[in-house]
Amino acid sequence: MESRVNRRTFMQVAGLVSASGALATPALLLANTAKKVVIIGGGSAGATAARYLKLADPRIDVTLIEQNKRYTTCYLSNEVIAGRRPINSLEFGYAGLKKEGIKLVFDRVTGLDATARTVFTANGERFSYTRCIVAPGIDFKYEQITGYDAEVARDIPHAWKAGSQTVLLRQQLQAMADGGTVVIAPPTNPYRCPPGPYERASLIADYLQREKPRSKIIIIDPKTKFSKMALFTQAWKKRYRYQTDQTMIEWYPETRVTHVDAKTRTVTHSRGESIQADVLNIIPPQKAGKIAFDAGLTNLKGWCPVAFDTFESSLLKRVHVIGDAISRGLPKSAYSANSEAKVCAAAVAALLHGKEPDTPSFVNTCYSIIGEEYGISVASVYRLTKDRSRIVKVAGGVSPLDATDEQRKREIAYAHSWFNNITRDIFGSDG
Repeated sequence: MESRVNRRTFMQVAGLVSASGALATPALLLANTAKKVVIIGGGSAGATAARYLKLADPRIDVTLIEQNKRYTTCYLSNEVIAGRRPINSLEFGYAGLKKEGIKLVFDRVTGLDATARTVFTANGERFSYTRCIVAPGIDFKYEQITGYDAEVARDIPHAWKAGSQTVLLRQQLQAMADGGTVVIAPPTNPYRCPPGPYERASLIADYLQREKPRSKIIIIDPKTKFSKMALFTQAWKKRYRYQTDQTMIEWYPETRVTHVDAKTRTVTHSRGESIQADVLNIIPPQKAGKIAFDAGLTNLKGWCPVAFDTFESSLLKRVHVIGDAISRGLPKSAYSANSEAKVCAAAVAALLHGKEPDTPSFVNTCYSIIGEEYGISVASVYRLTKDRSRIVKVAGGVSPLDATDEQRKREIAYAHSWFNNITRDIFGSDG
């Protein structure tokens, strides 16, 4: 039976999970032979795995291969879109990881040979490994929306990978005249950051209410419900006159965008209606990142099946997959990726020394910012089932519907503190 936990209890459990799952490995400092781990992808999952492998056993030769020298977090990027923070506040480098003895290679991975245990890069380098950890991130199923593809996304941004598209969406909102229409089209499940489209709608509404109050937002959504729905709709009613004749936000459930006319910024949806937008934000259905497909790590649904006690791929031996690309398990969030990476690092360290990995637990928390001094959150603790086939939630809770204004305000402070703490945990003090 699921039980509710308060914030203090959750943070205590989260600390214990992190400590027991990733740091309790001094007995592993046994072998003198070199153990090489190559990690592909330096985002929230990959960078965490690199750090915690070194913490588990400093003798492990850890190489992190990442295409970009700086990483921009998707989490809190909706604040950039709403003009609440600059984009560079989300950017992190890898100096902290280098300082901790992790080898950094800034290059694009072009192949993975699981038989030869070798990773290949665009610059012609080869990296052998004892075990490999892949953090592929996500890619998009553009083909499911007629008229929308990677090229069109340069002008009609999804902004679901933070960076230039985040800034572009912000600029388009600034350029829009008062009285304009913003259309946001979330994807079908599963996708990265389940509450993200609704936080985005909330923060855009907060901006428009101050600067362009005659404008409106239309959410065209294939789903019938969404993460933290009761809390979001309560906030929209309180802040944005939701479900009244003067509402700033309209939500179209069970409605799918079928066609995009890029020239006119017009979308046609499954109910047969066409809507012309001044600012159009299409978030396509998602799948695992390209390297996962190239390496043969994906199933027919486009995600990576793994064993949840070690995150070893179900398809390739000695290759582990973590983060948003895995097929089932935890919600696709930064905190989940961080938690998975710690469990994976501990398991890999154990396996490298012929030890049986511990039975892991997992944690996830997710903050959503609605507007000025108004935040909400969800926190959960998970464990493996006895047959180790599934991850199930055993405790958790969400912000109360009857929270006071002070509590809502405090959630913003918690969100920003969480961001500072997790990015330091991922990238190190010099990230």
